[in-house]
Amino acid sequence: MARDRRDYYYHQAKEEGYRSRASFKLKQINEKHRIINRGDSVVDLGAAPGGWLQVAKELSGGKVLGVDLQRIEPIEGVETIQGDINADSTIKKIIQIVGAKGADVVLCDAAPNLSGNWSYDHARSIELATSALECARKILKPNGNFVVKVFQGDMFNDYLQKVRENFVKTAAYSPKASRSQSAEIYVIGKKYLTAPLRRGDEFVVDIENLGSSGDGAVLIEGFVVFVKEVEVGEKVRISITDVKPNFAFADVAERLGKSEKSE
Repeated sequence: MARDRRDYYYHQAKEEGYRSRASFKLKQINEKHRIINRGDSVVDLGAAPGGWLQVAKELSGGKVLGVDLQRIEPIEGVETIQGDINADSTIKKIIQIVGAKGADVVLCDAAPNLSGNWSYDHARSIELATSALECARKILKPNGNFVVKVFQGDMFNDYLQKVRENFVKTAAYSPKASRSQSAEIYVIGKKYLTAPLRRGDEFVVDIENLGSSGDGAVLIEGFVVFVKEVEVGEKVRISITDVKPNFAFADVAERLGKSEKSE
């Protein structure tokens, strides 16, 4: 059964002029999660041979850039860079092309060269996905989207948590076009957070105001944080529980008494 399915996408790619069967994975990811919208600027990391670049251009119609250590055969309307995504010089080139505001979407369907040793290949996959996330953090616009391929294994949940800390919504998804025996899965981050804080961060604050909902409202580096179950005049240690593009939520980790200003 898996063979028929593989053959179907392989032949379909040939028929529709795509460079790889992986093109259908991006189509299915986008149908499900709406990663690329019309007019978006898209950067594809590890883009060779270019199957995802073809689909990204179709979906966005906007600026599409492919980055890879290998040369990518030209695709009409798509720009390419030959370079290492870990190098500052490559990041500078990307920003020069997509503009100082950054890209709307960063994709990465790259995989390490497989050795056949599962633990090693999984660790290399996580290393590559981590590099893609670090690159995305440097080149994504606020509220931008991110898709990266990862091999499942014991380091997967830690990686998923890293992505979760940087995006409003995170999901793991396996498109139908992935081979049934494959351990690959795609991690999707929507709405990149550029807030100065992350889930789990702790701060000591004085509660001076209550928001309209009755929660405490404090400013941390100019960013509004709503704190549950506090009163004006309290000094508390808070732990950030959720971060949105324009504000965050926190719970009280420790009550420290009256604030100095209220004494």
